[in-house]
Amino acid sequence: MTTMAPGTTCSVLFEDGMVTVGERPMPAPDGHDVVVAVTSAGLNGADILQRSGRYPAPGNAPDDQPGLEFAGRVVALGTAVTRWAVGDAVMGIVQGAGQAGHVATHEDLCIPVPAGMDLADAGGVPEALVTAHDALVRQAGLLAGDRLLVTGAAGGVGTMAVQLAHGIGATVVASVRGRARHDALRALGADEVISPDQQADAGPWDVVLELVGAPSLATVTPALAIGARVVVIGVGAGARLELPLLHLMTARATLRGSTLRARPLADRIVASRRAGVLLEHLHGRGELVVPVASRHDLEDAADAYTAFETSGGVGKVLVVP
Repeated sequence: MTTMAPGTTCSVLFEDGMVTVGERPMPAPDGHDVVVAVTSAGLNGADILQRSGRYPAPGNAPDDQPGLEFAGRVVALGTAVTRWAVGDAVMGIVQGAGQAGHVATHEDLCIPVPAGMDLADAGGVPEALVTAHDALVRQAGLLAGDRLLVTGAAGGVGTMAVQLAHGIGATVVASVRGRARHDALRALGADEVISPDQQADAGPWDVVLELVGAPSLATVTPALAIGARVVVIGVGAGARLELPLLHLMTARATLRGSTLRARPLADRIVASRRAGVLLEHLHGRGELVVPVASRHDLEDAADAYTAFETSGGVGKVLVVP
């Protein structure tokens, strides 16, 4: 697409399960909304599920426009905005339509991009950051000294969880297929990297961040420490499981499931602000980086989705308007 009609912006679209690119009306700021010119936007598992019809967009978010995170610069302000000015570098989570040239969102869902972080990378941070922080800190109550297992640790949320947990002072064990990824995860702060078939024997686990789904969860429940906390936030490998409840009972363990996208605005704001505080702290100490598996022009979004589903790398797949 070399030209666009006035008053429109370029957007990734889903059409009958296919990934295309087209024009949509330029978003306008209303009240507390800001409009951001997007410099990068990350892909997430939720986008894949939405494309196949298994994860409908909530609320007023469009079903045919994917994208739950973005980074860029503010270009327009609603009449009630007080936190931001035109030109500010921000990142944030949205309920959809983030993979576009421009996105509108509530000002309180925006997080300042830390000084020194490349805007071309920052679009792969917010969804992973807020999701990992919410699951580990708010849901699981991760503490320094806890032994944490992160399954499926090579993706965006996994690599962020490894870094956040390392910064908190937990002992971090990352589980991932393919030994080629082990060194990269150690460099991000993993104390140990194992393969999925080692999860049952490598416990006990104080906290488990389950990013894979039912087959993975079945291997960790026999290896839970007393008082363990398990948070399930990914089910790509399967969502149904015959669970041995005696393992939970013996460990006096807590099993939780969590999603972020459909929560009320106030809850998403709290989650974003708390995660933003830790982001600033860790990035300021040089303890947080943005691993990027691949970048793709927004016009080549179909290639980005193929890369996401087949990638053997570590980190985020980004589209760049």
